[in-house]
Amino acid sequence: MSTRITGTSHLKSENVNVWFGERHVLKDVNITFPANQVTALIGPSGCGKSTFLRTLNRMHELIPGAGFAGKILLDGTDIYDPQMDPVNVRLNIGMVFQKPNPFPTMSIKDNVLSGLRLSGRKTDDASGLLESSLRRASIWNEVKDRLGDAALSLSGGQQQRLCIARALAMNPEVLLMDEPCSALDPGSTRRIEETIVELSESMTIVIVTHNMQQAQRVADETAFFLAEDGNPGGVVEFGNTEDVFNRPVDGRTNDYVNGHFG
Repeated sequence: MSTRITGTSHLKSENVNVWFGERHVLKDVNITFPANQVTALIGPSGCGKSTFLRTLNRMHELIPGAGFAGKILLDGTDIYDPQMDPVNVRLNIGMVFQKPNPFPTMSIKDNVLSGLRLSGRKTDDASGLLESSLRRASIWNEVKDRLGDAALSLSGGQQQRLCIARALAMNPEVLLMDEPCSALDPGSTRRIEETIVELSESMTIVIVTHNMQQAQRVADETAFFLAEDGNPGGVVEFGNTEDVFNRPVDGRTNDYVNGHFG
C-alpha cells in the first residue's frame, strides 16, 4: 500500500476555458481549493459546474468534441502537461458520480479493490486496505459480514458509500463529488455528508450540489457559477461559505442563494 500522506494537496485552476465543439461553455475560471477543506460549487443547471468538475481530473477530455484551455495545478504541477499520464491523474484525483455506479457483477469486496487490479497497483495488505477504505466511507459495520455479496444487494445510499470506498482505496489526494446525494433519501444524505466532513480532515474535496443547505452544512468554501444571456459560464463569487450565503458581494449571488432564481 502506498505510504504517501494525503491531505497536503493544493489544487488550483488557472484561466480554465471549456468548449463542446464550437460552443464556449466555461470562461476564465480561477479557483484555489484549500487543502483539507471542502469546496462547494453551486449555481443553476447549465452553468458549467459539473463540466468544470470534470476538468479537475481530465475526465472532460473523454467527451467527444470537448476542448480545454488553461491549467489545473496539483501541488504546482499542471495535470494537463503532456508528460502526465491521465490514468494516474484520475487515480490521484478521484471522482464520485451523481448516481451510484458499483460494478454490478462484482462483490462488495471486489468493487472496493477493483481499482488496484485495473491500474496494476500492488498492495501487501488487501484485507487491511479493504477494511480501512470501507471504514473511511462509513460503511464497514454495515457490510463487514457480507463482503462476498453482490454490490447491487446494497441500498442506494450504501452503494454510494461503497463507491466512495472504491475511490478511497486508491489513496487519492483529492476527491471530486458530482451531486453525490441527489438520488438519496434524507437519512442516506446525512450519512454521506458526515462522511464528507470526516474525509476532509485528510484530503481536499470538491462537491457540486444544488442543495443550498447541504453546501452550508459541509463546505468551507463556496463558488457560485452562473451563465447569463447565452454567454459562457463562470464564477460570479468565491469565498468562505458563510460569507457567500450571508454576506454576498454580488447581488446575483444574493438572489440565487435566497431562491429568487435557479
